[in-house]
Amino acid sequence: MTSTAADKGSEEEAKAASPAPVNDVVDVTVHPLVLLSAVDHYHRVARGTRKRAVGVLLGTVNGGRVDAMNSFAVPFEEDSKNPAVFYLDHNFLENMLTMFRKVNAKERVVGFYSTGPQIRPNDLRIHSLVKRFVPPGSSTPPVFVIIDVRPDRESIPTTAYKVVEEVDSTKSSGGSSKNAEVRKSFAHVSSLIGALEAEEVGVEHLLRDINDPTVSTVASLIKAKMSGLSALTEKLVEMKDYLEAVVEGRMKVNQDIVANMQTILNLLPNLNVEELVRAMLVKTNDMHMVIYLSALIRSVIALHDLVNNKIKYNLEVGEDEAGKKEGESSKEKKVDESEKKKEDEGEEKKEDDAKK
Repeated sequence: MTSTAADKGSEEEAKAASPAPVNDVVDVTVHPLVLLSAVDHYHRVARGTRKRAVGVLLGTVNGGRVDAMNSFAVPFEEDSKNPAVFYLDHNFLENMLTMFRKVNAKERVVGFYSTGPQIRPNDLRIHSLVKRFVPPGSSTPPVFVIIDVRPDRESIPTTAYKVVEEVDSTKSSGGSSKNAEVRKSFAHVSSLIGALEAEEVGVEHLLRDINDPTVSTVASLIKAKMSGLSALTEKLVEMKDYLEAVVEGRMKVNQDIVANMQTILNLLPNLNVEELVRAMLVKTNDMHMVIYLSALIRSVIALHDLVNNKIKYNLEVGEDEAGKKEGESSKEKKVDESEKKKEDEGEEKKEDDAKK
């Protein structure tokens, strides 16, 4: 009994002394500064071309949750004809990391970004290069974030990935599992858009300059609803394509994705209930009535302002015409007085001549 207890104690000590396993990436939070830097980088380097911009993400990691709070651009070129040929400036990357550490020592390399808009063949090789600059004590691998800079995108502009290793047993020689090839690929990770309080204030100041005061609140609300519905349509089409690919055998079944789809479908309301349909119709009619009344009120107010403006204009024009008439009458009076004076002077001269 004592020997078994000692063995168990030694096993626990060995487990405690062994290095901690690699923490899995739970989610990736992208801050506004990263988005602004990526868009600026793209417009400076690759706007109007088929190129993409690549940079390094800086931030913190806590419990598998990655916070990308800062970033910087990296000189990057790749051959469009030969995807295996690319160039990434290591010296520039090292110098920038050294300078960023002097400014903020808490931020470290958490991954890299690309303007995509899709995964390229070189991204795995870039990931292996960026992994060299991750601090040695870090247990969370770097992430890969695609930042879509296209203005017509309705959904969230970021897509995060992590690198996973899969054993490809089809390429094993002689049927032995030891010779099976380990293949790396990207796996999707949930991405969020987050901001600190200071960042929120800065974004609000930027949006003040972008906001158009001529657009009404109702129009902006309708535009937001339309963009949300278009994003929902895009996601539903993506789900349909995935299910069709699984049925045809082009993709493997992922139970997590199927469970999420089932949860989403279970949350949908049952539209076959008469009470629910009636309630939705009543609600829609009430909202349309409010919109109709607001449009009528706006039209009446606009007409009222137009009438007041016309009255004010007529008053101003009438005052100007009255002033002009007074000025003309005064000029005529002056002319008449000058003519009378001339006539009187002529008559006086005639009388003087007659007396002489």
